[in-house]
Amino acid sequence: MKSTVKLIQRFFMVLILSMFLLLFLNGVLVFVLSVNYSGAVEGGSGPWSAADTVSQSLSVQENGSYQLSQEGAQLLASANAWAILVDNGTGKVLWNSDRLPDEIPLSYTIADLSTAVQGYLQDYPTTFSAYGEDLLILGFPKSSYWKLLYNTFDYSFIANSPWILLGWIGINVLLILGIYLVTTSGVIRAVKPIVGAIEDLPKGNSPYVREKGLFAQLAASINRASEKIHTQDYALRKKETARANWIAGVSHDIRTPLTVVMGTAGQLEEDKTLPAAACAKAGIIRRQSQRIQQLVNDLNLASKLEYNVHPLQIKTVNVVALLRQAAVDFLNLDADDRYPICWETSPSLSVCLIQGDENLLKRAVSNLIINAKIHNPHGCSIFLSVQQKGNDCFLLVQDDGVGISDSKLEALKNTPHYMMCDSSMGEQRHGLGLLLVRQIAKAHNGKLTLGHSPQGGLEAKLQLPLRRDEAGTPPDR
Repeated sequence: MKSTVKLIQRFFMVLILSMFLLLFLNGVLVFVLSVNYSGAVEGGSGPWSAADTVSQSLSVQENGSYQLSQEGAQLLASANAWAILVDNGTGKVLWNSDRLPDEIPLSYTIADLSTAVQGYLQDYPTTFSAYGEDLLILGFPKSSYWKLLYNTFDYSFIANSPWILLGWIGINVLLILGIYLVTTSGVIRAVKPIVGAIEDLPKGNSPYVREKGLFAQLAASINRASEKIHTQDYALRKKETARANWIAGVSHDIRTPLTVVMGTAGQLEEDKTLPAAACAKAGIIRRQSQRIQQLVNDLNLASKLEYNVHPLQIKTVNVVALLRQAAVDFLNLDADDRYPICWETSPSLSVCLIQGDENLLKRAVSNLIINAKIHNPHGCSIFLSVQQKGNDCFLLVQDDGVGISDSKLEALKNTPHYMMCDSSMGEQRHGLGLLLVRQIAKAHNGKLTLGHSPQGGLEAKLQLPLRRDEAGTPPDR
């Protein structure tokens, strides 16, 4: 909803700036028009300056006649204008130019002259200029100029003109804002539920917008999308529930027959009456059955973690002690001593505390150690270490075994499914155990990083956040 408010504010600011820009451009336009269309005639002079020019171009000859210079004649010709010189005493026309209209009188009273100098003479717009004590009147075509006859302003109006201009601008701004608010209020009311519905969609809600008003079609589209998402979400949850139930059921049902197979294979392996080859085969059956049991347990636990149905028993855990215990448990099962453990944790680091589920974390570490064993059937050394850097604790499980190629390592990092390779059904694969470790790390706000170990094998680095005290900082070691 904040984005909607920002959008409205942005449009409002654009409106205000547009209004002031429009007023500025209008002022510039009025100025340009007033300059370019001020009635300029040839030479760029206006009608009033043209009268002065003609007056100055008129001279008296020795015989008492009047002679207009060539400059004055060209000015009158370019403007299609005419001129008369009215005697100050008698009001008679002493001289007139060419193109004098027939309806123009040759004698004037004071009243006639007042009308002529004010604006028009026989509907011809006029300007005037003094010629000694006489009056020179310059007339233009009827359709050339429009003159205001009563444009008289008092001084108070001129003195208050800045405030009048500001008031005029303010009234226009308020009027435009009023129109804007009236026209957009309905749009805002219509947009608000639509924006709210769009924001609710990623949250998993099923919003409904009333299909009316300006955005009825858009509201209908949102409702259809909401219904479709709800249907797909329900179908997906139903499918995931069925898969989780199936995994849990298989895990439960396979446990009893698998226990029988393991027990029988163990008895055959220890039966001294059987040939050595048969005992060896029984041992293979027992070990592979144990592996199947481990895979089923991992699959069941991974399913529970994926659907957040496995409750975490959070408590303070010393990672150093946990890694030591996992190493001891592994060594107790390594009867052939083909996978020696090398402890590389610094002696000064005896305590590294985190908050987590101890059983799950021990399962994750055990899976990493067992993963090194499974993928190095001819034996290897396993290097365990704990490091504390910044606000994180790092558990490193490394080996000097056969390692992994860069291409397979990249696929292992990016492939979500634990079945990585289809080239050979018998090929060893890193998979479900590492997937489970990733899920356990994620449940503890950590992560699993895979790479090449310095010893030439595989390196698995489990990063977990340190326990924080009430001040929000990791406790001292």
